[in-house]
Amino acid sequence: MIEVRGLSKIFGDKVVLRDVSARFEPARTSLIIGASGSGKTVLMKCMVGLMQPSSGQVLYDGVVDFVSLPESERRKIRQQIGMLFQGSALFDSMNVEQNVMFPLTMFTNMTLKEKLHRVNECLERVNLSNTNRLMPSELSGGMKKRVGIARAIVMNPRFLFCDEPNSGLDPQTAIRIDELIREITLEYRITTIINTHDLNSVIGIGDYVIFLYKGRKEWEGDKHTVLRSDNQALNEFVFASRYFREIRDQLVG
Repeated sequence: MIEVRGLSKIFGDKVVLRDVSARFEPARTSLIIGASGSGKTVLMKCMVGLMQPSSGQVLYDGVVDFVSLPESERRKIRQQIGMLFQGSALFDSMNVEQNVMFPLTMFTNMTLKEKLHRVNECLERVNLSNTNRLMPSELSGGMKKRVGIARAIVMNPRFLFCDEPNSGLDPQTAIRIDELIREITLEYRITTIINTHDLNSVIGIGDYVIFLYKGRKEWEGDKHTVLRSDNQALNEFVFASRYFREIRDQLVG
């Protein structure tokens, strides 16, 4: 579980996050949505320690304030965190096996045999068995995302952060990636947090959804209530899409 309490971030005289609080539970896909510039990425960076908040707390398991920890203690928590980056962020000079193995080489003392076993487990889990020797340039966009997921879970993380996991994917592939993330979240009881613009993801896997608006948490709920909210800012964001306006009209009708 990760809890954010009163988190704010100020750059000069610009307030990017203002007193944001939220609670992200295990075995639940939690989505952070909002327009560009609403503070989604800054919030995620503060939560994983890539950015220092101006005020507030980030509690892991309700006890440890990540913000106030010395770097040596932060490292222990980071080893429990998996990251899926927007562009997959695979190393172009490494093959699939080497990319997935990278965290194990960096953070463990496992033997090569043990690392290979774990890599193959993760590749099988994301339906990429026998792709070990392929280079990133030989992979489709969806395959790159799945390699990114395999690398993100190779350390058996308790916390998984995904930044725009469906960026650049066709709708069918995006749905498969969403379903894979949700399956892994439930299977391993991971606390999963996803930054996304994709409203299909919200409707599909949004167990918990927070909507940021101009740096504030404007709304929170789930996929069952997001289309029925009376929050004006949220409605303007969600129903900017004609498709979702039609869904709303069907619900109202």
